[in-house]
Amino acid sequence: MNILIINGSPKGQYSITLQTINYLMKLYPEHSFELLHAGQRIKALERDFTPAADALKNADMIIFSYPVYTFIAPYQLHRFIELVKESGIDISGKIATQFTTSKHFYDVTAHRYIQDNCCDMGLKYVRGLSADMDDLLTEKGQKEARDFFEYVLFSAEKGIFEKDSVKSSAPKHSQITVPESVGREKDGDVVVLTNCKKDDEQLQKMIERFRSVMPRKTRVINIAEYAFKGGCLGCFNCAVSGKCVYKDGFDEFLRGTIQTAQAIVIAFSVKDHSMGADFKLYDDRQFCNGHRTVTMGMPMGYLISGNYSEEFNLQMIVEGRAQVGNNFLAGVATDEADPDGEIDKLAENLEYALKTSYVPPQNFYGVGGMKIFRDLIWLMQGMMKADHKFYKAHGQYDFPQKKRGRMVAMYFVGALISSPKIKAKMGNAMNEGMVMPYKKLLDKTEKRK
Repeated sequence: MNILIINGSPKGQYSITLQTINYLMKLYPEHSFELLHAGQRIKALERDFTPAADALKNADMIIFSYPVYTFIAPYQLHRFIELVKESGIDISGKIATQFTTSKHFYDVTAHRYIQDNCCDMGLKYVRGLSADMDDLLTEKGQKEARDFFEYVLFSAEKGIFEKDSVKSSAPKHSQITVPESVGREKDGDVVVLTNCKKDDEQLQKMIERFRSVMPRKTRVINIAEYAFKGGCLGCFNCAVSGKCVYKDGFDEFLRGTIQTAQAIVIAFSVKDHSMGADFKLYDDRQFCNGHRTVTMGMPMGYLISGNYSEEFNLQMIVEGRAQVGNNFLAGVATDEADPDGEIDKLAENLEYALKTSYVPPQNFYGVGGMKIFRDLIWLMQGMMKADHKFYKAHGQYDFPQKKRGRMVAMYFVGALISSPKIKAKMGNAMNEGMVMPYKKLLDKTEKRK
C-alpha cells in the first residue's frame, strides 16, 4: 500500500513519536511510505496546500503521528485538519489510523478528536495506538508497535473498521436577547476569552448578554487578534525559567492580563469537534506555565455556540480542564435551547462562586490527571525546575508511601482478617471500628446545636 505519514509534531524529523514510525518503516519495506511534516511546515501549507493535497490523493492509508499536547493534537496538526477540510479534497474511503506518544495524560481525548474528524472526512478508521514516550526503547514497546501495525494491516485486508464515532449535523441556534444595561456601577474583573469572528453574530450576542447580566465588570480578550509568532514547539525552553522561546510577549500577556482576573469565561463556536485552531494555539502556548495549576481556585465558565450536546469528547475536555486545574466549573451555556436562561444561570453561579470561594473537590478527571503530572515532574525535577518548585510549595507530591502510619495499620488489619478464627470472633466489630471516627464527628456536631 501507499501509506502517508502525517507527522503532526512541530519538531519534524526530531519528533520522538516519529521514531516509532521510522522503526515500522524499516520493518515493512514492502509498503511505500511517504512522510509529510505537516506540523513543522504548517505555515508553508497555509500558503500552498498543493503538496499535502497531492500526497493525500495518492495515499491508500493515512497515519496521523503526533505527540499529545494539552488534551488533543498539537495546534499545528489541528490547523492541518482545518486546511484539509477547507481545501474540499475528497479522501473518503481511504484507511486511517493514528499513533501517539505521551505520558497518557488525556490521550483518550486526543485520539477521539482525530477519530471524529476522520469520520467527518469519510475515512475508514482503525483504532490507533497510544504509547509512552520511552516505549520504543523497550522490547515490550517494540512488540506493541509491531503488533499494532500488523493489526492495522489485518483490518485493512478484512475490512474491519470502527463504527462512525459522530454524526455531524447543522447547528440549530436559538434566538438570544440582550437586555439593556441596568446602569449601575460594577466592581470586579471577569475575563471573557474568545476567538469570535466578526461574522459570528450568534456568539457575539451570547457574549453581550453575559456581560449585561454578570454582576461584575467584564472585559473581552479575543485571542484570534493576538499576534502569535507560532505554536508551541515542544522545545522545553520554558522548563527552567518559564520564559517562552518566542519573542511575541505571550507569556507576559497570559500572566499579566488574563490570569490576573477573578474568573475566566471561554466563549467559542464548535468547530471540527473542538474549540478551533485559535484556541488550540492559545492552549499549547500556555505551556510556558509548564504543568503548574497556576489558576487553581479560580471559577470558570463557557459560552458555546453549536451542537455541544452531540460533542461527547469536547464535553470531557471541558470538564477535564476544570478538574485538573482545580477550578470550579460554574456552567456551560449553549445556544441549543433557552440560551438566555442558561447564560443567566452561568452568571449567577459564577457570582456565587466568587462570593463564597466555592471550589469542590476533584473527581477522577482531576485526581487521575494530577497523579500523572505528579509522577512526571518528580522524575524530571532536574529539568522541570519551575514545575518542581511549584509542586513542592503546594503539597502536590502526595505520594502514598509517605503515609507510613496508614500502611502499618493496614498490615495489622490484614493479619487479623487473614485468620478465620479471629475473623469469626470479631463479628461486626470491624465495621463498627470503621465508622467510629464518623460517629464521633456526628456526636460533636449534635452537641454544637
